[in-house]
Amino acid sequence: MIRFPRKRTIFWTLLAGALLWPIFSWAVLHAIWGADLEACRAARGVGACWGVIVEKHRLLFFGRYPFAEQWRPLIATLLIVAVLGLATWRRLWQPRFAVLALITLSIATLLMLGGLASLSFVPTKLWGGLPLTLLISLGSTLLAFPFAILLALGRRSRLPLLRQLCTLYIELVRGVPLISLLFMAAFLFPLLLPAQWRPDILPRVVFTIAAFAAAYLAEVIRGGLQAVPSGQYTAALAIGMTWWQATRHIVLPQALRTALPALVNSFVGIFKDSSLISIVSLHELTGALAISLGGDAEWRSFYLEGYLFIALIYWIFCYALSCSARRLESGLRY
Repeated sequence: MIRFPRKRTIFWTLLAGALLWPIFSWAVLHAIWGADLEACRAARGVGACWGVIVEKHRLLFFGRYPFAEQWRPLIATLLIVAVLGLATWRRLWQPRFAVLALITLSIATLLMLGGLASLSFVPTKLWGGLPLTLLISLGSTLLAFPFAILLALGRRSRLPLLRQLCTLYIELVRGVPLISLLFMAAFLFPLLLPAQWRPDILPRVVFTIAAFAAAYLAEVIRGGLQAVPSGQYTAALAIGMTWWQATRHIVLPQALRTALPALVNSFVGIFKDSSLISIVSLHELTGALAISLGGDAEWRSFYLEGYLFIALIYWIFCYALSCSARRLESGLRY
């Protein structure tokens, strides 16, 4: 029979209640839920003003995207969320699904960009909010993951030059902050190219984050490859498989299954690192909050509630990703 230390449990319960009750009282009981500026000012210090979210929700979710066209980023967001939801279904883990994800991402991007099918053109400097965060996160992940696999395989290669080049790339990128790479991609790289050849800032940022994330993902995948017994590869060669067939069908699936928890952790990091793009004038969720409150002196003092709301959005997506990963791990019999 298991006996629980009742006194200790009661003590910690009372302590947690004493610490959490003021937060609950501020955030829920005495909070202002409507966009009433005077009520929010009267409740300052006593209750939260969630009315700032009601007042600024358009700017928070869509940034400076034209008001009349905001149905386009809304549909783009729904498409991306649908792809992310389908990605948790194990039966869809096939190359065709990766192609479908790329097509969906392209459709979402074209829908937001416009210029086709009677849609007005909207430059990327006006994109913002949740759609931009999801586009950059998903696009960077889809580009980084296959590149990371090649880097991990290259670092374990028997060819000295290939192994050294992959090692040099991984160590060099991991030793540089992402902020410095974003600055280089946004401001330095365009100076090295003629004006007519300079790509838009959005693909530059996506490729930069993908190149940065690939170095970290490569080390995670390399750890999974080292966990696969060498006898697996030897047995595959013994039955007539080529090196690529053995790697693709035998070694790599086992390595990715072993490294799944660490991979999910890296994917969560990529999603949160997307908030850094605000320093290069792309207003994702945190940047959209800054522009929505920065120009409004009346609501500016309620920035705390705005940042808490943004943090909640990030937490929801990260927690959903973690729950999906745990379900996948259970399906793979971890």
